[in-house]
Amino acid sequence: MPAKNGTASSGRNNGAGTRLVIVESPAKAKTIAGYLGRGYIVESSIGHIRDLPGSASEVPAKYKGEPWAKLGVNVEHDFEPLYVVNTDKRQQVAKLKKLLAEADELYLATDEDREGEAIAWHLQDVLKPKVPVHRMVFNEITKDAIQRAAANPRELNMRLVDAQETRRILDRLYGYEVSPVLWKKVMPKLSAGRVQSVATRLVVERERERIAFVPAHYWDIAAQFDTGKDEEPTAFKAGLISVDGKRVAQGRDFASDGRLKTKDALHLDEAAARALAERLRERPYSVKSVERKPYTRKPYPPFRTTTLQQEASRKLSFSAKYTMSVAQKLYENGFITYMRTDSITLSETAITAARRQAASLFGGEYVPDKPRVYASKVKNAQEAHEAIRPAGESFRTPAETGLSGDQFRLYELIWKRTIASQMKDAAGQSVSIRVTGVSTQNETAEFGATGKTITFYGFLKAYVESADDPSTDRDDQERRLPNLTENDPLSALAVDAEGHSTRPPARYTEASLVKELEEREIGRPSTYASIIGTILDRGYVFKKGTALVPSFLAFAVVNLLEQHFGNLVDYDFTAHMEDGLDEIARGEAERVRWLTRFYFGDNGEEGLKDLTEDIGDIDAKGISSFPLKGSDIMVRVGRYGPYLDREGERVNIPEDIAPDELTADKAEELFAQPSGDRELGRDPQTGHTIVAKSGRFGPYVTEILPEAAPPAEGEKKKRTKKADAPKPRTGSLFKSMSLDTITLDDALKLLSLPRTLGELDGEPVTAQNGRFGPYIKRGTDSRSLGSEEDLFTVTLEKAKELFAQPKQRGRGRAAAAAPLRELGDDPASKKPVVVKEGRFGPYVTDGETNASLRKGDEVESITIQRAAELLAERREKVAAGGGKKKTTTRRRTSAKSGS
Repeated sequence: MPAKNGTASSGRNNGAGTRLVIVESPAKAKTIAGYLGRGYIVESSIGHIRDLPGSASEVPAKYKGEPWAKLGVNVEHDFEPLYVVNTDKRQQVAKLKKLLAEADELYLATDEDREGEAIAWHLQDVLKPKVPVHRMVFNEITKDAIQRAAANPRELNMRLVDAQETRRILDRLYGYEVSPVLWKKVMPKLSAGRVQSVATRLVVERERERIAFVPAHYWDIAAQFDTGKDEEPTAFKAGLISVDGKRVAQGRDFASDGRLKTKDALHLDEAAARALAERLRERPYSVKSVERKPYTRKPYPPFRTTTLQQEASRKLSFSAKYTMSVAQKLYENGFITYMRTDSITLSETAITAARRQAASLFGGEYVPDKPRVYASKVKNAQEAHEAIRPAGESFRTPAETGLSGDQFRLYELIWKRTIASQMKDAAGQSVSIRVTGVSTQNETAEFGATGKTITFYGFLKAYVESADDPSTDRDDQERRLPNLTENDPLSALAVDAEGHSTRPPARYTEASLVKELEEREIGRPSTYASIIGTILDRGYVFKKGTALVPSFLAFAVVNLLEQHFGNLVDYDFTAHMEDGLDEIARGEAERVRWLTRFYFGDNGEEGLKDLTEDIGDIDAKGISSFPLKGSDIMVRVGRYGPYLDREGERVNIPEDIAPDELTADKAEELFAQPSGDRELGRDPQTGHTIVAKSGRFGPYVTEILPEAAPPAEGEKKKRTKKADAPKPRTGSLFKSMSLDTITLDDALKLLSLPRTLGELDGEPVTAQNGRFGPYIKRGTDSRSLGSEEDLFTVTLEKAKELFAQPKQRGRGRAAAAAPLRELGDDPASKKPVVVKEGRFGPYVTDGETNASLRKGDEVESITIQRAAELLAERREKVAAGGGKKKTTTRRRTSAKSGS
């Protein structure tokens, strides 16, 4: 039986025998097997083998009557979890048990973080080995590292197991208690999560700031000065700083409501700026001062998880989730070290390799005398061992790896960053010039210009970090100014007034949201990729370009959580909760007491249980209603999506409108559009009224059926099943039609579909419209038609010809249409990317991979970077495979202690 320290035996079997090594993935198993050789059998668990039950049907029958069963956590008995084995892992678990029965030792070689430690413990608890058990850990998959790990195993770290289990229980309690409140008060099938809900709140709060933002308009003056010298550059641009000693207001001087917040600043409007510029033209100028300062720029530290996600987003247009997927493949195949880490330290071996390669590539003058040592500034940094770097004792250049596509690009990024981290500082000089002149009305105007020259590029030769704001100068970008001294005369080539407006705060991108979460110490960096993926998949957030835009649904959810579960989405409370979990991991706090306080409350504070039971006073309509700024219109979130409401008059809000774009004027435009309920006339054959409507799935026409005649006096009203009730005919409008122009004749044609053409081989042939477009059908066989108009003109003879042709599949079944736009080459596949129109709407393709445009993406404005991200996500999804099912086993309390 396993001992309390997590191992089956403290001794090692140094004799001959079979050693079973279990890792998480088949790819990892294949690589490691090649390094260990004879005497070892390496097999994969294929990820987690068990978890808490995902639904009531997965709870074992003997626990179904328990009040805690739906949670999968016995809150009345020390928060004991109920684990169930994944149904699709039963066969693999049986295989592992069979291999273990023939082995002399067991090595659990899962990742060395909390999750990996938990997987190792679950494997031990399920397999119940009767042979010595060893915990084999490593942070890179190279031959030396693997053989060293096998020779020096350790015991299971039960503190890490406890920490991971506590997190899992906490997230289950949060999600399973709060999510049903959202179902009842907002919309079914919504979800809440400890970090997911806080991340959503961040995005919503940024959009609220944008909605409340009032732009300020201000003017200044830009001048182009000529030095009169032969030395380049001979001219430079400077901006007006002050007039008669009073500083000219810039964007930073205005508050978010448009008011000037700096009282002593001079706010120039257009008239004043143009008049002043006129008075300053053709006046003499001179240099007031020149200030030169040396500057140095230190290298960026090696990558940790979050900084890799941020830079991959900025430079490669990868989503956080896709970055981690590519990094996982690089790690499993021995190209980089473990990619889930808070650490920025490098081992002595890695430092030596980086310095040696930097000297080889750039020269010894680019490498400092002493190695650089980096210390993590991340609070409670844990989860790994070393920064993300190329694997091995010597680094392969990207060209030497044999990699291609996205794996090559990400490896190159990591390699460059690692090499640069051990190079010398960049050095240069910053220059500040002040220029003065006097206007025709004796006003003293002072202009300023700043410049930067780089005298030694140092680490910038290898790597330059990108910024979230594209207008920010790169670290390797110079701004050269003329070589001037005080009192040098200057002439003005141009003096022009320039208008500006303050801008609302930028929306989060994946990179900046990751940065914000980490700076606020919310959640664990290793989970950020999945958190962002979740809020995108749930419809709380969508993308416009790279910007994360909250949906109106997210506003309703955050509104409810803020008003009734304030602590649960409070940033400081969430960060403090993370501290508590880390204290449990360090053995400084007891998890049962901590969970009890969170769930049941303590010292007069309500716990989660009481908060989620007392929801009677939550006004569902009020939670999902928001007044539209500057109008008497309400934005409401209904079961079928957001809509505008004004005294009972309603209109749907188009899906692609961002909340900050929904102004009072835009709302009036939506109300002014045809409502969609337009009476077209009567069907001459049936006498039914025909109307055109706007529905959830687009515009359509239908008929209004007469009401059933009331029963005769003394007769009871007959009950009619809904399925047996007569249904009106309906027909979706063609793409060439619109609600405000469709005629009665058009509508009657649409209602005539499907149209019977005749019979072929004794089977009726019909022409009809479907979700994939127009087609003809005979029995179970079908063929696509070229256009929707063909539905009314195709003949039986033409149908016979089409059925005689082989059936085409995929998006290419119709004649290839010209692309809607050409975007450029995909960075991964190096193939040209175009936007095309498909059956499900527009999509991007590089000829091999197709990816539909998402909510917020527009054909006219989509960039090659966004297209590359969509294609990368699609490739990842195709490679990932399907879902999971589960069967059940229960964790024994004694197993936690190793018995």
